[in-house]
Amino acid sequence: MTNQELTIVSLYPRDMNIYGDRGNVLGLTRRAEAHGFAPRVVEVNPGDPLPSDIDIVVGGGGQDSGQGRVARDLAVRADEIRALASDGVPMLMICGLYQLFGHRFVTYTGEELTGIGVLDVETLGGTERMIGNIVLETEEFGEIVGYENHSGSTHLGPGSRPLGRVVQGAGNAPDAGVEGARTANVIGSYLHGSLLPKNPAISDFLIGEAARRRYGSFTPRAGESETVRRARESSKRRPR
Repeated sequence: MTNQELTIVSLYPRDMNIYGDRGNVLGLTRRAEAHGFAPRVVEVNPGDPLPSDIDIVVGGGGQDSGQGRVARDLAVRADEIRALASDGVPMLMICGLYQLFGHRFVTYTGEELTGIGVLDVETLGGTERMIGNIVLETEEFGEIVGYENHSGSTHLGPGSRPLGRVVQGAGNAPDAGVEGARTANVIGSYLHGSLLPKNPAISDFLIGEAARRRYGSFTPRAGESETVRRARESSKRRPR
């Protein structure tokens, strides 16, 4: 065991924590421990300072009403977060924070929330809800299994690439054929479920990039889990 510390920032858990997104922090913590690290979770809510040392940032989804408060707080710390992203800090933003890490989110009522532009995406809210189990095909992470529940249609600009190609489900928009966005080490996605416990390859990416950035190397130690395999297969078999 290395016992090297990794600081995981849980961004806005009070407002952005629906559809099991808290499980991403728990899953990432357990996976980091399995790789021999000593993870430290710091919760950052509106008005809280960011810690001085940050290795991974994870954020979730929330109701539109909570996104306004979060958008205002994000605007204050936008330069800090953009600098962390530019410096290679790995991040995973789900649903509402995926939208706010883009350029803007326009709700179905016409309210415009300005994002911080870490991801080259923008989102338009709608009345059609995209909900159910979803399967993606990716080059880096293999098959990704999750659960989507959103009514925003997200469109990618040239500065971001999709997380994956949709095999089952809707993804970024009903006719998009792709899901999520990637810019450097920042991942945005609509996949709840929670995403990370069922997709350890993404956890390993976040942990590996964080370890290499802080300590210069990463030696994987965690293995595959039969429980994870069964959970993934069960999700894929369930109807939308």
